[in-house]
Amino acid sequence: MNDSQVEAANEVAALPDPLLCSSELPLRGMYHPQGFSVEITTNSHEVLAAAEESWGQFQRLFSEPPIRFRIGAMKGNSEECSPTPVFRSWLGLLSIAGNTENFAVCDIGRGYGFAWFTQATVENRPFFRYHFLEAMTWMTLDPRYITSIHGACVKLAGKTILLCGDSGAGKSSLSFACARRGWTFLSDDSTSLVRNRKDRLVVGNPYSMRFRESSIELFPELKQQRITPRATGEMAIELATVSMPEIATTLSSSVDYIVFLDRQKSGPPRLVPYSREAASSWFQQLVCYGEKEDQDARDPALRHLLAVPVYELCYCDLDWAVNRLEALVREGA
Repeated sequence: MNDSQVEAANEVAALPDPLLCSSELPLRGMYHPQGFSVEITTNSHEVLAAAEESWGQFQRLFSEPPIRFRIGAMKGNSEECSPTPVFRSWLGLLSIAGNTENFAVCDIGRGYGFAWFTQATVENRPFFRYHFLEAMTWMTLDPRYITSIHGACVKLAGKTILLCGDSGAGKSSLSFACARRGWTFLSDDSTSLVRNRKDRLVVGNPYSMRFRESSIELFPELKQQRITPRATGEMAIELATVSMPEIATTLSSSVDYIVFLDRQKSGPPRLVPYSREAASSWFQQLVCYGEKEDQDARDPALRHLLAVPVYELCYCDLDWAVNRLEALVREGA
């Protein structure tokens, strides 16, 4: 080290708590995203308000030990929110770094982490929730307890259908159309498969639905809902299901069918068997992070899930699609 570096190191060492490892974090909250427990200790009411906004309605479903996070907030050297963070991982350690004052470090294997943010960042609640709080939570929960699936989930007459497909396939629109027709709603875009179970149990977020602005053409009632920017910059309609008491919801259910969606502009509508190999390949591409051991741990649950009947639904008319799914549930074909 040169002289200036030595001097800076000596100044840090002279501080009573140079790494802020003993900083007082007097506030505590326990939350249950998708039924799993997350404990947060912090010095910021804004952090707990963000957690409450994300998970305040969820109940505890599982007895696994809680994920634990220590999250500190300080004034910082800038009045601007953190830049969009960069994610890096190695041997069970995860870092989420916006800059030197806004970052999180998580030990995925042990199920805990710590983070520091500026006041400007935690006060930008949509950004903070999406890029930091929810990201560090899901990326710690996933390798331990669940396998995340880019799919919606609805239930009718005791049978549960997992609706899968890439972005734009129509998962949110079709799940909402089903819910309006009396189906029980579990999730519209993101569903989690609980590992180490025999019943193919999935959990989701039944409290909120998100739609593109174009969905107003399909569902005129959405015109009354507020259009807000997502943390990603996209505009979205967010609908709280509590505002529609006619919609039945559930936190969890066991999957009976998997249906891949192909929203087409032409061609005959149809429901046909779908290749399990193609389905397996699609699920595997979602497992994009974690060590090999973590990814291998997801495989048994995915193989067990794919033991149910798998179909492809090609459609352009929502009413036809809902009718066909109802026939599948009631007739088994």
